[in-house]
Amino acid sequence: MVTKDTSTVHRVPALRLTGIRKSYGGVQALRGADLTIPTAGTVLGLCGENGCGKSTLLRVLAGQVRPDAGRIDIDGEPVTFSRPQEAIRHGIVTVTQETTLAPELTVAENIYLGHRMARTRFGIDWKRTMRDAHELLARFGMDIDPASPVRQLRPDQQQLVEIVRALSIDARVLILDEPTSSLTDDEVDALLDRVRGLADGGVSTIFVSHRLEEVFRVADRIAVLRDGLLVSEGPIADYDETSLIEAMVGASHQTLAENHRVRPTADPVLRIREVTVPGVIEEISLDVAPGEIVGLAGLVGAGRSELLETVFGLHRPATGVVELGGAPFHPKGPRDAIGAGVGYVPANRKEQGLVLGMSVRENLVMASTAWSRRARRHRAKEEGPVVADSMVSMQIKAVSPNTTVQTLSGGNQQKVVMGKWLAIRPQVLLLDEPTRGVDIGAKTEIHRLLIAAADDGLGILVSSSENPELLSICDRIAVMFRGRIRAVLSRAEATESTIAHYAGGHE
Repeated sequence: MVTKDTSTVHRVPALRLTGIRKSYGGVQALRGADLTIPTAGTVLGLCGENGCGKSTLLRVLAGQVRPDAGRIDIDGEPVTFSRPQEAIRHGIVTVTQETTLAPELTVAENIYLGHRMARTRFGIDWKRTMRDAHELLARFGMDIDPASPVRQLRPDQQQLVEIVRALSIDARVLILDEPTSSLTDDEVDALLDRVRGLADGGVSTIFVSHRLEEVFRVADRIAVLRDGLLVSEGPIADYDETSLIEAMVGASHQTLAENHRVRPTADPVLRIREVTVPGVIEEISLDVAPGEIVGLAGLVGAGRSELLETVFGLHRPATGVVELGGAPFHPKGPRDAIGAGVGYVPANRKEQGLVLGMSVRENLVMASTAWSRRARRHRAKEEGPVVADSMVSMQIKAVSPNTTVQTLSGGNQQKVVMGKWLAIRPQVLLLDEPTRGVDIGAKTEIHRLLIAAADDGLGILVSSSENPELLSICDRIAVMFRGRIRAVLSRAEATESTIAHYAGGHE
């Protein structure tokens, strides 16, 4: 049964979608979904697992997809959109996580791209265009030179320019789809402040983010989709993280790591002593035991990723010693590391972890066939048991092993990357941002898989910018600052405040 708030039932909503249906072949993406923004200036957090219908519903609203059934009303008046331009004319504008700016053009040119620049009978009025852009940027508190090329801006500034471009066409409803996925914490703070400022000015925002703490920080209301239907909606005060997760996944959410305990062992499976890579990491010492999950915390640029890359053979230490399974470990490159039993799940799965144009099967066997001659075509009969076992154990949701991996959700793509490495039965698994860009349900599954692998004796070293994630799954957490480890905290010692203390460089 749908949980609904009735405090605004007698008011004409600023925006209402009712009974939206959309099918692709035999798959029902939306099964009569509803969505309401009760008043102008509302920030609505739209939540749900991957595959729940969020993207399809937003594409319907943006005029990118025509629904099979349903109705859209703006201020009580029905509207229909057959293309994005019609939605834009009604003030509905989308800003996605992938930037659509032209990097070589100026900020002003990007804001007024097309035929919207100020003109005289002699052509573009550049002086007025720059002045208008400056005034628009200043109105939203952005101290950016409109004559600067976009490529010189930080990621958060580029995202804000996209928002300003949307607002330059009198946006009434701004759709922000995962706008913070590539931003640092400070950049996220700046963006969320701007969203609240827009709300004060009467601009409504539909905010989509897998980071629930951001939803709670910025949203006035929440709407939850599951299986193509609205299952819960109401004021933000009606929810906490537990109730929101339960609405999203349809089941009780539990912290899985509480039952995981490190297996006692005399000898670490990975031992790092005084390792230095000039300009990257300095005098790093750390152990990982079989069955232990060790986390790496720290700010962006602290050296977390670089430490993982060093263990995987992407950087050569100038000094120090690394041991794997009690033996000296000096990989000349990733191939040596893989051969010794080290797997590596990179932060950017699409560019570094997967071959998107290849199938699930081909990606899953990629590491286990790394030593085979590339000219030899691997037979499905040989690969079948490995692939079938990986798909079952990793709970990969795909039509078949021959499904192209780029068609999978982010969570299932990440499980393919993990399955690829677990198939070689490594001694140590390295992971960088293992749940970046996946929904809460997939995040829970990935955490469950990591804990199960540790319980089977795998040593795991995981880096994450989300401290709650590390606190949830790790036995110990090493906090880095400027290429050095400032502290190694036990499970009992680790809290968000202690991690933040050492991540800031304090003793």
